[in-house]
Amino acid sequence: MRTYDLSPLFRSTIGFDRLLNLAESAQRAAEDNYPPYNIERIADDRYQITLAVAGFSPDEIAITAEQNVVTVEGTKVDKTEREFLYRGISTRQFKRQFSLADYVQVNGASFDNGLLTIELVREIPEAMKPRRIAINGASSGAIHQLEAKAA
Repeated sequence: MRTYDLSPLFRSTIGFDRLLNLAESAQRAAEDNYPPYNIERIADDRYQITLAVAGFSPDEIAITAEQNVVTVEGTKVDKTEREFLYRGISTRQFKRQFSLADYVQVNGASFDNGLLTIELVREIPEAMKPRRIAINGASSGAIHQLEAKAA
């Protein structure tokens, strides 16, 4: 797999730190594919991340939501000594991070049949939503003057 050195871009750009950090983290994330996951769009402003975490219980998984990042960490503590003839179910520790767009928040999480589901919702603040601006002033007066001249 090719790797790219993004450090020259860091030296010559101002204000693009987040974009370059996303590119760098995406490159690193492509190298590790455990645990497998799906990202789904449920509706226009609702998303869902589903991770296959077989062998883990809900108390062995931690979900942390920070600004624009959701981190899922799994720590498996095997308390009993077992002798495996073949071990196909991986229970290694993991840390998976998902970058979120602006105004996307974690709405909740559930665990069912070895699948961890994280619900996400995009809530744009009222101040950021487009709004209709009423036009007032001289225009309406100009229309009345044109009507008066026409009569």
